[in-house]
Amino acid sequence: MDNVQNRKFVILAIFILIGVIYIFRLFYIQILDEEHKNWAITVSQRSLRILPDRGNIFDRNGVVLVGNEKSYDLCMIPTKFKNEDSVQVCKLLNLSFSELRNVLEVKGMERLVPQKAISGLSINQMEAMQQQLVESEAFVFIESNKRVYPQPIGAHILGFTGIIQRPQLDRDTLNYYREQDFVGRAGIEKTYEEELRGLIGFRQILKDNKGQEKQLVKYDTAIAGNNITLTLDASLQEYGERLMANKIGSIVAIEPATGEILSMVSAPSYDPNLFSGDGLRRNYDSIFNPKDTLQTSKNKAIYNDTYRPGSIFKLVQALVAMQAGVIDSTTGFSCTKVPMNCHNHPHPSNVKIAIQHSCNPYFYNVYRRLLLRGEHKSHFIDSRIGLTKWESAIKSFGLGAVLHTDIPGIKSGNVPDTNYYDNEFPSNKAYGKNKWAFSMIYSNAIGEGEIGVAPIQMANLAAIIANKGWYYTPHFVKGIGKNGDKKQEYKTRNYTAVEAAYFSPVIAAMEDVVQNGTARRAQIDSVKVCGKTGTVENKSFNDHSVFIAFAPRENPKIAIAVYVEFGTWGGTWAAPIASLMMEKYLRDTGYLVTERKERSILKEQRALKSVILNKHAVIQ
Repeated sequence: MDNVQNRKFVILAIFILIGVIYIFRLFYIQILDEEHKNWAITVSQRSLRILPDRGNIFDRNGVVLVGNEKSYDLCMIPTKFKNEDSVQVCKLLNLSFSELRNVLEVKGMERLVPQKAISGLSINQMEAMQQQLVESEAFVFIESNKRVYPQPIGAHILGFTGIIQRPQLDRDTLNYYREQDFVGRAGIEKTYEEELRGLIGFRQILKDNKGQEKQLVKYDTAIAGNNITLTLDASLQEYGERLMANKIGSIVAIEPATGEILSMVSAPSYDPNLFSGDGLRRNYDSIFNPKDTLQTSKNKAIYNDTYRPGSIFKLVQALVAMQAGVIDSTTGFSCTKVPMNCHNHPHPSNVKIAIQHSCNPYFYNVYRRLLLRGEHKSHFIDSRIGLTKWESAIKSFGLGAVLHTDIPGIKSGNVPDTNYYDNEFPSNKAYGKNKWAFSMIYSNAIGEGEIGVAPIQMANLAAIIANKGWYYTPHFVKGIGKNGDKKQEYKTRNYTAVEAAYFSPVIAAMEDVVQNGTARRAQIDSVKVCGKTGTVENKSFNDHSVFIAFAPRENPKIAIAVYVEFGTWGGTWAAPIASLMMEKYLRDTGYLVTERKERSILKEQRALKSVILNKHAVIQ
């Protein structure tokens, strides 16, 4: 009897225990376990993100540079990808096995919803694929937008969009993005991502047990991103890219009165439409190729900061020296061609003549006076004191420092300081403290040696001289939104260490350089152009051609820098290119009303193309 009674209690205890376990399990699944809770919600209701239209990008005259075009994304639902032939799918969609695996091997709830495989399909492409995939439930087409570039210009400036990368996704503390969202990956698209992207909307629906939509629960409208107006002149940009065809180098044009960048050309360039829609995945390697000796992907105007400025640096040396009082505008030196060689020219009896004829020995003596001021009996320590003062003055011109322009990738260039010669130059053979002097670094006098600048800094230098000593930080964005303005940092003047009075003889000399000197090919009818050529030594091949200028002399409208690699002389290629750019801008803006036949420069493209091809045949 006792055994029977005991068995009854055991059986009862087992049923109670099972009941408790079930109750606890249900409580855990329905209340505590977020994964099952989310799964249940996914089955019964679905919240769809409504992506906003990305803001358009316009040039300064309202020309559309970047817009949106209706397209379709091909997506796959991982849980429904069962009987499909992976080989045939990869072949049809032009995907690699690793790309297909990345789409399908998502985890958790993501396996229940469509995962983007291909973006930016046109309606014809979508319909062609749809016919071949009609029998599979694993594929769906979702309407979307893709970025388009109506004019194939400005690729290095505008940038491109692409699928968000993991580091950026991990930094997204506001949980705005999802794994396959498109974001700005370069240029203006990247810098102004938050302004362009807009606000995401949501569409929440109820579904039945078959997954069919039954009821709209909630709807939040997506808000389009802000439109952005750039300072670029699309017509001038297109013209500059034509002028730089078959060349390596860059053009930067700035409006001196505002710091607005009118044009920035990096050559060679590429069509930004290559990266539209799904193009980034397909074409990335063709542009961002580490074996590309032409560095097509690099924006040379801001990235190549190891360019030596050459003779254009003599303008800064003269200004700094006059401000320091080591020379004045009437100071002369003999052109002995020692220790620096020089060409034959009139006696450099003052600053104006020295700049006009670009006398090397003259600026050797100017730099010597700047560094050796007699403040210490040791040449080593005296050079050290002088270099520190010189470096500070030079950097006030925006050289050797990052100009905070509103696209990523800006580099600082190099203005050597005492630490550079003590510890950094050369990288494995630093001189050491108090073991170097002027006699060891005098090549800086003429913009050679250890000085490095980016073309944007050269153009900014031209703007500074045009303004007689001040500049606004060069920038691309003129306004954000309907009535938006530029950022405050681009409306603040920066002043150099040189007073305005010292700029007059330098400006007069720059005008003479164009009228009677090495830049005659930069002349423009009825306009006073002020410029300075530079020929940068290149021991491995042809020298580089450099020119900076502004026009007109009074109330300047445009400042420009042109750098043509392997162009030999500053007056051969850089000066006429700059002249054509300035003339076009002045004519198009109504300042210059005369018409003149373009120079033969556009017909001479083949000549330099041959030079470039020969150069790369040598180095490869």
